[in-house]
Amino acid sequence: MELLRNLFEGYPNLWGGGVAHSVLILSLVIAFGIMLGKIKVAGISLGVTWILFVGIVFGHFNLNLDEHLLHFLKEFGLILFVYSIGLQVGPGFFSAFKKGGLTLNVLAMLVIFISVLITVILHFTTGIPITTMVGILSGAVTNTPGLGAAQQANSDFNGVDAPEIALGYAVAYPLGVIGCILALLALRYLLRINTKQEENEAERGLGHLQELTVRPVSVEIRNEAVNGKMIKDVKPLLNRAFVISRIRHKGSAESELANADTVLHVEDQILFIANPIDVEAIIAFFGKKIAVEWEQVDKNLISRRILITKPELNGKSLAQLKIRNNFGASITRVNRSGVDLVAAPHLQLQMGDRVTVVGSELAVGHAEKVLGNSLKRLNHPNLIPIFLGIALGCILGSLPFAFPGIPQPVKLGLAGGPLIVSILISRFGPQYKLITYTTMSANLMIREIGISLFLACVGLGAGKGFVDTIIYEGGYVWIAYGAIITVVPILLGGLVGRYVWKLNYYTLIGVLSGTNTNPPALAYSSDLTSCDAPAVGYATVYPLAMFLRVLTAQLLILALA
Repeated sequence: MELLRNLFEGYPNLWGGGVAHSVLILSLVIAFGIMLGKIKVAGISLGVTWILFVGIVFGHFNLNLDEHLLHFLKEFGLILFVYSIGLQVGPGFFSAFKKGGLTLNVLAMLVIFISVLITVILHFTTGIPITTMVGILSGAVTNTPGLGAAQQANSDFNGVDAPEIALGYAVAYPLGVIGCILALLALRYLLRINTKQEENEAERGLGHLQELTVRPVSVEIRNEAVNGKMIKDVKPLLNRAFVISRIRHKGSAESELANADTVLHVEDQILFIANPIDVEAIIAFFGKKIAVEWEQVDKNLISRRILITKPELNGKSLAQLKIRNNFGASITRVNRSGVDLVAAPHLQLQMGDRVTVVGSELAVGHAEKVLGNSLKRLNHPNLIPIFLGIALGCILGSLPFAFPGIPQPVKLGLAGGPLIVSILISRFGPQYKLITYTTMSANLMIREIGISLFLACVGLGAGKGFVDTIIYEGGYVWIAYGAIITVVPILLGGLVGRYVWKLNYYTLIGVLSGTNTNPPALAYSSDLTSCDAPAVGYATVYPLAMFLRVLTAQLLILALA
């Protein structure tokens, strides 16, 4: 009995109650939280956020860790979490600002600005401390890194932790998840959405508004202006990104690979790969869309997806590989982090890219040897970029930046610093031969461990005063404030996105889910349609939204605390 009491309450003669006590409490909080996170009500689950609530229960009954150990584990978990997010979103971060992606990100910034403005108005009208309001804001938009950034900014500025930040977050979070989904559902009726029409438009690429997906299309050439011209001479006329993969000349029973010098003729049949939003224009230029089973037309040509696993190819462009000239095969598309990209000559490859190669069995086999295609090599973790990036992130996060009107210099902190460094390393590292690739499973493992440690420590730290705050100090009113911060910006952003920028409904709800960094809302949005428009919209705005949520949480603390 004495042993069990010491394990749960700590050994009085050991620092922090002893290692066994600390590990036991932390492990139980995380394990119970994850188990509860698997429970769904009406198809909705709070996921790993249950760890926070289990931690609050443990903290309320004084089953806690040493405050210094708690602080360290919380910050370390936050670093692992945001760094893994940066590694994932980094490769597509800057491309998300191209063309229509800029429109989607402007909408995301508008929604974020409205939520921050509502938070400030509620702070001044209700007299609730800004620390509590920032916690409510982070919970209302389900943004855990924002919570971590606010806590660290407050401790740097005031020299003490503010448990009310975590309390506000915990109170507002559940309705932040549910309220976001209800707001998206309300938009469907407010905007009088014809779901079938919206889905058809989204599948044709009209809802994407940026270049993140590709699809193959077969066309028969009818345009006389193309007759006798080489592909490299035709491309400038269209001014669209596309790759012609195969061609079957008029009167021929077999197809062949196309390259820049291939001559086109009227009634030739071609297979091209392009972004959905460009497909209709390319079809209209060449002639008419047809249905061709290219694998049956010429069985001498095969298509195979090959993994880039050779480190020396990291950062090289497709043109530098000279796959066509050396082996007689063509790379028609590149899949990166689950997204297909047009295989443009200037596209730089990264470790872990999966390229589609078309050619004869022999040619594809030679290309495979050059590209690698070794899963074993990819499964070996590259730890140098991770720990070097974390070190650089800590340095960057500790540098002070002065802003006019803010008395205290702003620091990016242990949330913002590693996030920015990981985005930059994953985006530009390959250009300098730095291998930043980690498998999706490894990235997810780091992320889940990080967020679990962080939420467990936040809950344990906030548990002592949680019940008193809710019952005796009017904390239940915070739920209403959180609901306002959740719902109003989404409704206003939805109306602006639809009526000002004419966004497709499925793209719109994906953008709004990404702006609130809300995975359950994305899951709900994706379940509504078979197209990938919600996921594309979410991925386009998620990196900027995450960065702005982290930054604005700190600025509110430093400007108004």
